[in-house]
Amino acid sequence: MTPVGRGVVARLNPVAKLGASLLIAVPLVFTIDPVSAAIALVLELPLLLAAGLTPRQFWLRTLPVWIAAPLAGVTIALYGAPAGTVFFEWFVVRISEGSLVLALAAMFRVLAIGLPAVVLFATVDPTDLADGLAQLVRLPARFVLGALAGMRMLGLLADDWRALALARRARGVADRGRLRRLLGMAFALLVLSIRRGSALAVAMEARGLGASRRRTWARPSRFGAGDVLLLLAGAAISGTAVGVAIAVGAWNPALTG
Repeated sequence: MTPVGRGVVARLNPVAKLGASLLIAVPLVFTIDPVSAAIALVLELPLLLAAGLTPRQFWLRTLPVWIAAPLAGVTIALYGAPAGTVFFEWFVVRISEGSLVLALAAMFRVLAIGLPAVVLFATVDPTDLADGLAQLVRLPARFVLGALAGMRMLGLLADDWRALALARRARGVADRGRLRRLLGMAFALLVLSIRRGSALAVAMEARGLGASRRRTWARPSRFGAGDVLLLLAGAAISGTAVGVAIAVGAWNPALTG
């Protein structure tokens, strides 16, 4: 995965970006009111702009979020628990005042949680994230580096799939039976991935990944003032959103419905 974005946020530590995303997302998970999510979404705009993504990069990266938000809203509007005035009812479909409010809240929640997570992580280099998780968060180095190696190998799957398709076509076994061909290629890709993973594990062990001594790092991960400000911004966004929702009486904890 190649990071994008050249803004101020793009140059910050990936751990700070992860922490800011969690600070924004966690409070919104525990409420289903539209006010807190809408306030958070508005306050996130400067943060999204500071990532430095081009319009094309922004829309391409966040397209799944923009698709998921209205789908979630429509589903809840049609099948959500009815409350208040019922506007339309047919079979299992029932659109009411309460279901529309819940649908609006769901749409805002998906956008408020998904957009900063996608945009912030679009500017993250996996190696920098692994360095930060191991050095700053103190996660086990074997787990972090193993996950990093697996992420680095994901890009090879598309190349392997393309090579398998060309090889099977050259042998004349890809002209008919599309389902059978797909299953055969999937099994071949699985076998190839297992073999590559075993070879990678041996190579990493040979380079001392499993040593019991404390390892050193080629690239130190530092946490500066900008990273602290990003965390404070995330906390301020969630705190303001929750505070406004409570002040106007819209706060609706998800655990109590």
